[in-house]
Amino acid sequence: MTPLVDTGPAPGDVRPAAAWSVVLPVESFEYAKPDLAAVAGYHRRELAHAFFLDTLRAVRATACVGLVVVATRDPLAARQARTLGAVTGHVPPRADVRETVRRGVATAAGLVPAAPVCVLAADLPTLRPSELHQVLTVARMHPRTFVPDRSGRGVTALTSGCPRAVDPAFGSGACGQQRRGGALELTCRGTVGLRLDVDAPGDLVTAHLRGLGPFTRGILGTWVHPSPTPATAR
Repeated sequence: MTPLVDTGPAPGDVRPAAAWSVVLPVESFEYAKPDLAAVAGYHRRELAHAFFLDTLRAVRATACVGLVVVATRDPLAARQARTLGAVTGHVPPRADVRETVRRGVATAAGLVPAAPVCVLAADLPTLRPSELHQVLTVARMHPRTFVPDRSGRGVTALTSGCPRAVDPAFGSGACGQQRRGGALELTCRGTVGLRLDVDAPGDLVTAHLRGLGPFTRGILGTWVHPSPTPATAR
């Protein structure tokens, strides 16, 4: 399916609509981001934590977002989610990312049944509210959509007008699975932060150059070498 390239609604096309519910699946920080260990060492867990907080901060500041659900079994993530105005979805101890997404979506649907749902990666430290708003405005016009990550293999966002229709595929190969399942690929101009999930040293370099959120910037500022160098990029 050809990706949809759009910059938003046509002039004058302003219609009242229900606010979005956004689900952030968050794995335990203890096990997160193993590929960053080579450059971050023990800071790897702190970085994963900061990525989550910067993502949540941007989501909460997005005008078209109502409910935010953080689906996690990490107690620190759950406490901070509630402090920052989100609700939490219970995740069993050995749940994988698919089950985590399903639990989060079910929580959102139970609280606001009529709202469209966006499942968003929680490692987007350069995300800006305007980027998410732009993509969700376009996504509202389609039953199911997805946003590819920079590699073109994984996804960073899934949307559905009906929570029951969410396909919880994330990770490598998710783009192909979403296409085969009939979801529309969204590639909106000016939304780099929505595609820039940070999994590897090269991603961290790119994110640093683009401009990090305050939590990630603060963590990097505590390092002896506060900014990773381009030599670490893949």
